[in-house]
Amino acid sequence: MDRSLRNVLVVSFGFLLLFTAYGGLQSLQSSLYSEEGLGVTALSTLYGGMLLSSMFLPPLLIERLGCKGTIILSMCGYVAFSVGNFFASWYTLIPTSILLGLGAAPLWSAQCTYLTIMGNTHAEKAGKRGKDMVNQYFGIFFLIFQSSGIWGNLISSLVFGQTPSQETLPEEQLMSCGASDCLMATATTNSTQKPSQQLVYTLLGIYTGSGVLAVLMIAAFLEPIRDVQRESEGEKKSPPFWSTLLSTFKLYRDKRLCLLILLPLYSGLEQGFLSSEYTRSYVTCTLGIQFIGYVMICFSATDALCSVLYGKVSQYTGRAVLYVLGAVTHVSCMIALLLWRPRADQLAVFFVFSGLWGMADAVWQTQNNALYGVLFEKSKEAAFANYRLWEALGFVTAFGYSTFLCVRFKLYILLGVLSLTMAAYGLAECIESQNPMRPHAPGQANQAEDEEIQTKM
Repeated sequence: MDRSLRNVLVVSFGFLLLFTAYGGLQSLQSSLYSEEGLGVTALSTLYGGMLLSSMFLPPLLIERLGCKGTIILSMCGYVAFSVGNFFASWYTLIPTSILLGLGAAPLWSAQCTYLTIMGNTHAEKAGKRGKDMVNQYFGIFFLIFQSSGIWGNLISSLVFGQTPSQETLPEEQLMSCGASDCLMATATTNSTQKPSQQLVYTLLGIYTGSGVLAVLMIAAFLEPIRDVQRESEGEKKSPPFWSTLLSTFKLYRDKRLCLLILLPLYSGLEQGFLSSEYTRSYVTCTLGIQFIGYVMICFSATDALCSVLYGKVSQYTGRAVLYVLGAVTHVSCMIALLLWRPRADQLAVFFVFSGLWGMADAVWQTQNNALYGVLFEKSKEAAFANYRLWEALGFVTAFGYSTFLCVRFKLYILLGVLSLTMAAYGLAECIESQNPMRPHAPGQANQAEDEEIQTKM
């Protein structure tokens, strides 16, 4: 097997194990710890920590520890969060959420940097275009990574499936579900009934074990990225400490980045809506907590399949067509969610919405990461740190207003932000199209092209 592909698979399966645990826990937070908004507050705190760490830590840790060391250290924060859920309270969930958040931005920046270097290295050896290989590697990664939602949610559904079934709620109580849910409603819903503590501990034990396995896999099998860089780029002198620390902010001198920051912001908002509002106000409120896993499996499966599909298709259609597809799909879902009144006898509709949401989310996950990797190849660490910063801000905002805004207003906000995002993206594409055509030669051609673009910006 090709060396680059083998390392991509190691990273992918490591993230699969890690996010099998975290993804399942995130989907359950708003329903499992709904008292006084503990669950969504923990998530908001988590992404607040991620926002802060995005400003400084990723370039610094990647420079000092390398991509492999950064990934291992950051994964330990995710394991700590799983352990904190065993003793769920304000004194355990909030500190472990902060710890996870501080590690999340370096983790994702290191992963994106790793895949980008691997893609460009392989492209140079194989005589292919760097951006095509980067797109393909991100497609493979997200195919495997997004399937973590399938396994994590399947585990939670099987474990919580042992909870006694809830009775069908009266029509008047269902009126407080869906877009009408304001979290302040006093009507009894299925979201008020919880699984036994024994089942919760069983689930947490499985999730914690999965996270530990992820750390061990990366530590044992992943090739250090520094070795690959030396072979493809040669030895480089390390930049000064403060230059590395402030590189995240220096990149804002590039007009393209200033226009593209809304892409990760919207990505965080839409993911936050699905994991907190859709799971609680639509699924749990109407069907019960044991159905969250099954509905999210549909989302994850669609997301995973579309991720690898988009990685291939983008070579022929271009990224703009995929962005339009994602935007139209999400707008359609939001309008339908505003009008829909969920009922227990409409089981298939819950899966249709999660599947369509996953179809659109795959666009943001694959194309956003590949776009940042291609446009900012010479400043990969700083670019991906900025990406995680704005995505974290989206999550913080989504979870922050979760406890005091009605669901319909959250959908209105999503519609507005998505409209602005697509307008800014279109302008960024216009600026990019005015630059000389990207050469098809690998390696140095891509670097020369980026230097010319940076000079013009």
